[in-house]
Amino acid sequence: MDEEKGVQQEPAANTPQASQVVKPNGLALVPFLVFVIVYLGSGIILDMSGMEMAFYQFPAPLAAAIGAIAAFILIRGSFEEKFETFVRGCGDSNIIIMCVIYLLAGGFAATCKAMGGIDSTVNLGLTYIPPEYLAAGVFVISGFIATATGTSVGSAAAVGPIAIAVAEKAGISMPLMMGCVMGGIMLGDNLSIISDTTIASTRTQGCAMKDKFRLNFWLTLVPAILTVILLIFFGGSETAVSTGEHPFTLVKVLPYIVVLVTAVAGANVFLVLFGGILLAGGIGIVYGDLSILTFAQAVYQGFLGMTDIFFLSLITGGLAAMVNKARRHFLPPGQYPEVYQREEFGRAGDFRTGFYYGPGNG
Repeated sequence: MDEEKGVQQEPAANTPQASQVVKPNGLALVPFLVFVIVYLGSGIILDMSGMEMAFYQFPAPLAAAIGAIAAFILIRGSFEEKFETFVRGCGDSNIIIMCVIYLLAGGFAATCKAMGGIDSTVNLGLTYIPPEYLAAGVFVISGFIATATGTSVGSAAAVGPIAIAVAEKAGISMPLMMGCVMGGIMLGDNLSIISDTTIASTRTQGCAMKDKFRLNFWLTLVPAILTVILLIFFGGSETAVSTGEHPFTLVKVLPYIVVLVTAVAGANVFLVLFGGILLAGGIGIVYGDLSILTFAQAVYQGFLGMTDIFFLSLITGGLAAMVNKARRHFLPPGQYPEVYQREEFGRAGDFRTGFYYGPGNG
């Protein structure tokens, strides 16, 4: 009778609709909290003790592993079941894709550095920037290098010493010049399509890299232009002089431009980075900066430079899978949906969002 009147009945407790209702439970996040507390806590303690680079001392992958151990302890079920879930999370296609991109990005950046691409890019800018505008120029150069290499720390190590020498020769304030370097590399790292954080965020959220770049570009365009204008008017020096010769090879800048343009145009990121590695290696071999052996060694060194983020991604992928599954384990027996009593995590869980996908949607 109620159905004829159009009255909507609440689903019964055992109906399929009710079985897909997921009750939130904060206890499932405890393993992640362990990971965060261990990593941040160790960094804070080491920083208070006066250690340099305090937050880089305790390995982040180990902190994630401790969080995974906490998940193994807290989640009910057999060890084999929990280990299977962990391994499935580590082997998730998005995790593996991220890890491969990390390796290719590291290989590209290391190869470009080995064949002299960073030095040529910096010297190109310093050659054509008037001495009175060097502060603004260093900001722009730092931004380009960070965008092209995808690493703020590596860009600071590459541009910083050159900027210090330029500031001393040109009579520019050293704190101002270092601020230009730091501001530029933060801008570039935010825009870079091969930054580890960009790779992780776009892959886990299902966003195209070109879309992320375009959004960040428009968000940072006005602040970047204002910064350059202010540096032009207030960042000069009345005693600025020529900073000397800065030899460069224009073709060595080409790999950065090719990778940036093709990636923004929407080309497959694997092909973009692989092609960039071959292009940079080929240029290095032709100009005598690399041999086939040193080219291979440079690529491998780039791979090794990505080991931290590589292992961190694998372990957190497994940890996320366990946390996603833990939502039903933390509920008292009989109070979690019937569908969660079946072992369907491989198709029903999504590590990216933690949302449940019902049967047929996974």
